[in-house]
Amino acid sequence: MRRILIALFVLAAACATPQTAVIAEAPRPAPVIEAPKKPMLPATRTEAIPSDPYRWLEDEKSPEVQTWMKVQDTFTRERINDLPARAKLLARYRELYYLDSMSAPVKRGGRYFYVRTHKNKEKAVVYWKQGATGEEKVLLDPNTWSTDNTISLGVWVPSWDGKKVVFAQKPNAADESTLYVLDVESGTRSEIDVIPGAKYASPSWTPDSKAFIYEWLPIDSTIPVSERPGYCEVRLHKLGEASIKDEQLHPRTGDPKTFIGGGISRDGKFQFVVIMRGWNENDVFIKRVGTDKTWQLLVAGKDAKYSVDSWKGQLYVFTDEGAPNKRVFKVDPNKLDRKSWKEIIPEDKEASRESMVIVGGHFAIASLKKAVSTVELFTLEGKKVRDVELPGLGTASNLFGDEEDDEAFFSFSSLTQPNQVFRTSVKSGKSEVYSAVEVPVDASKYEVRQVFYPSKDGTQVSMFIVAKKDVVLDGNNPVLLYGYGGFDVSLRSAFTSFIYPWLEAGGVYAMPNLRGGGEYGKAWHDAGKGAKKQNVFDDFHAAAEYLIAQKWTNPRRLAIRGGSNGGLLVGVAMTQRPELFRAVVCAVPLLDMARYHLYGSGKTWIPEYGDPEKPAELETLTAYSPYAHVKPGTSYPSLLMMSADHDDRVDPFHARKFVAWVQAASPSSVSWLRIEANAGHGGADQVSKAIESSSDQVAFLMNQLGL
Repeated sequence: MRRILIALFVLAAACATPQTAVIAEAPRPAPVIEAPKKPMLPATRTEAIPSDPYRWLEDEKSPEVQTWMKVQDTFTRERINDLPARAKLLARYRELYYLDSMSAPVKRGGRYFYVRTHKNKEKAVVYWKQGATGEEKVLLDPNTWSTDNTISLGVWVPSWDGKKVVFAQKPNAADESTLYVLDVESGTRSEIDVIPGAKYASPSWTPDSKAFIYEWLPIDSTIPVSERPGYCEVRLHKLGEASIKDEQLHPRTGDPKTFIGGGISRDGKFQFVVIMRGWNENDVFIKRVGTDKTWQLLVAGKDAKYSVDSWKGQLYVFTDEGAPNKRVFKVDPNKLDRKSWKEIIPEDKEASRESMVIVGGHFAIASLKKAVSTVELFTLEGKKVRDVELPGLGTASNLFGDEEDDEAFFSFSSLTQPNQVFRTSVKSGKSEVYSAVEVPVDASKYEVRQVFYPSKDGTQVSMFIVAKKDVVLDGNNPVLLYGYGGFDVSLRSAFTSFIYPWLEAGGVYAMPNLRGGGEYGKAWHDAGKGAKKQNVFDDFHAAAEYLIAQKWTNPRRLAIRGGSNGGLLVGVAMTQRPELFRAVVCAVPLLDMARYHLYGSGKTWIPEYGDPEKPAELETLTAYSPYAHVKPGTSYPSLLMMSADHDDRVDPFHARKFVAWVQAASPSSVSWLRIEANAGHGGADQVSKAIESSSDQVAFLMNQLGL
């Protein structure tokens, strides 16, 4: 069941004394920034629609819109290609992104399954071997699937006996996908087991490895895109049968604001269905295989989330019901009523619990304490055994392993520590490095500070700051401020190669843990959603003000970056507080909050943002919607908008309309639109495309901030 929740959610403090640095007596002079001289863009036409003159740009299939996109993208790329730092950045990112690495393995039927990246390959490859020392063999290599590298690998799940793997292929790295089944030993793909409509699929194998439960979505052009989530249903696929014969285990909800997911317990005794309403609550249904003819409601979530696991005939519920930082209940399957549940692990008031797994006969619980990872082991009766020893303060995964196997794995990294995978013994606690990626950076030159600052309403917000150890706080450092703040997503101290060319050039990287995220539990998320969304933006503005007040930087040397919900964040920041920032990188964003629900997966986000069809909620949304607050004559920060042509999650109309309006409202401001071809919401998955995208963003920021 935990795998269901992880997959579906993948489709979201106390004061501390900041570490100090040397304060200089006099600031360095600000740089002189010159933009490349080239012909200007033609004006974008408008329509006579009050407050929405660029609505025509919503129709991506229109030849006029296609022409407009090509003109905008060409205009942007011509200018980015001329930026002084770009050539060196391309070379540096090639060193940083083409790497050899290996993931933690998944063990099934005595076989190890894992992912490798290679210095000479565009995409990661899935391998398998028999046992820990067997010969390594290729299982799935998306580099060979198309001549133009536009077909991507999605979810992949080995069967319990290790003989089969079900996997998804995604054209243009979009969410839409098709499931296939591969025989591991022969490498042969089944011609019968082909299942389209797998946009939300997270397969769960039956114990005999002869079938799997999955989420299916009809491919029907007559269904409006925004309504499709409500048509998702849970099905059972038996190997060797055409998918048209698949049994419907649970019908669709009919509500496009919900997600539905299904699965089966490791021992095959229980089937589960979860219906989620946004990122705050869900219902759980259970069926005892061979006993129950109908689904029984285990629990109906009322502003609470539940994740259910089972082992040896018992059910275990991981929930934030009555415990914002989550707790664990043991449930007798013969006494499902809520009053019979027994709490075995109470809430930790100091740490936000993120996930629970059963491995090696124990519970492993991963948490965040002041946005830093911890992993704890408990007996199945709830007695704490110990903390898993981590190599430092950073980000750790939960344990990967089998319910009965003593061998387990976990990964760890920090902003200055590249990712390492550790093999550990659940019983003894002994750990050793299993694999480590070698990244060509000298991280010893840099230091991570965690600071706390007050937001507008006095709430203390934590922030990570990365800079050279000898940084001088003279108010003139170029700072890149990155944020997200939504959907219960936590930002942590985890390694990212993206920031190192920026740091090497003398830049500073800052990342606050805004409300709306999950760093401090359910209450932190609740404080930044719906009617309280403005808190997120206030936290972000306060982070900028802190960096200025503490002499890290000044508004002419402060840039911001965010994507998706983080794109909304930086869009609000540049329209609410344009004087605070010099430059903005905004990627695959939501920006027109009055119409976000009409396209893509928009209606599934209504529980997070609010419903534009309800007048009171529309008023709240419009109060901060960036598209509604572009004002003619305003001097906006320079904007680089990053969009994708096959984004089927957040429709690219947001990016098009916002750029057009900023260009018209502030002709003297830089407002560029870059469109990635054959790419989805997460961008293209080729390393070369990531290199170009990163180089373009950082070259733009360096030019604007004078590095």
